[in-house]
Amino acid sequence: MPLDGAGGATRPLLEVEDLARDFDVSKPLLFRLLQGEGRRILHAVAGVSFSIPRGTTLSLVGESGCGKTTVARLVVGLYAPTRGSIRIDGIDMATLRSRAAQAPVRRRIQMIFQDPYASLNPRWRVGNIIAEPIRAFGLMRDRSEIEARVGELLRQVGLSPKDAEKYPHEFSGGQRQRISIARALSSDPEFLVCDEPTSALDVSVQAQILNLMKDLQQRLGLTYLFISHNLAVVRHMSDRIGVMYLGRIVELAPGEALFAHPQHPYTRLLLEAIPDLEMTGRQRTPVGGEVPSPIDPPSGCAFHPRCPFANARCKAEVPALLRRGEVEVACHAVAEGRLPA
Repeated sequence: MPLDGAGGATRPLLEVEDLARDFDVSKPLLFRLLQGEGRRILHAVAGVSFSIPRGTTLSLVGESGCGKTTVARLVVGLYAPTRGSIRIDGIDMATLRSRAAQAPVRRRIQMIFQDPYASLNPRWRVGNIIAEPIRAFGLMRDRSEIEARVGELLRQVGLSPKDAEKYPHEFSGGQRQRISIARALSSDPEFLVCDEPTSALDVSVQAQILNLMKDLQQRLGLTYLFISHNLAVVRHMSDRIGVMYLGRIVELAPGEALFAHPQHPYTRLLLEAIPDLEMTGRQRTPVGGEVPSPIDPPSGCAFHPRCPFANARCKAEVPALLRRGEVEVACHAVAEGRLPA
């Protein structure tokens, strides 16, 4: 395994530092001139930092619109960052200008998309879909070798090699997601970005796909960035969990530590929203209010309009992500000891 220069510790496979992405959602220039409006910038990701050690899973959770899917697309290169750096095994992706230079690194990263119905080409047979990365990266040239590899990948995800001759519409949603996983594995990646891979599936099928992904991670030594809004899924999959709110990480902690002792008020409210299956009858506080617009975010801590512990400092000063033992949390109330235990 690669070692860093200081102390010989194992380098994380993925390192993200101060990552941000803005989108210009302004009206056309002529409309703005006639109506006297300025430009409108949507701050989808507003300075995110984290690392993922090899063979582990980091999950990003939060309400819709918090920026977690944008982070996923930035990591795989579908979006270019407005600022910040993304390093894969110590290689800064911004330094790789040409496609030829990027290809060896890009081969090590693949993505599993949310919708298994939209992410597969309906006009291609399954065998061609899975073989596409193999051909694109030039991993194999011989047709018989490619067919054998496709059959092996289909078996690996619980399907039959004979399924290579079928079209995506002949499969169920869970089977299509298995095909998507096989396609992601076809370039022999080390790192998979999983963008809500089970949210479009039935609950019974979700468990099968999650167990398959855990098994593949153990057998192949894969590293995952897992995106989800389902806290039950995240608890099952994650070594560490990052809670996002309006483009920022507000809490980053080991999975069990986050569920046992949530620090940030937003994390506490998210956990309060989980259905009480044990029927304890205890008082529960749902997350109140609406997520502010990322075009015009609140001053200071973005969560302060919905936070029951906010004070004047929270409204004026953006909290930094500070480490407290194994947990990193961005909250003035936590730093000042104002939250109840």
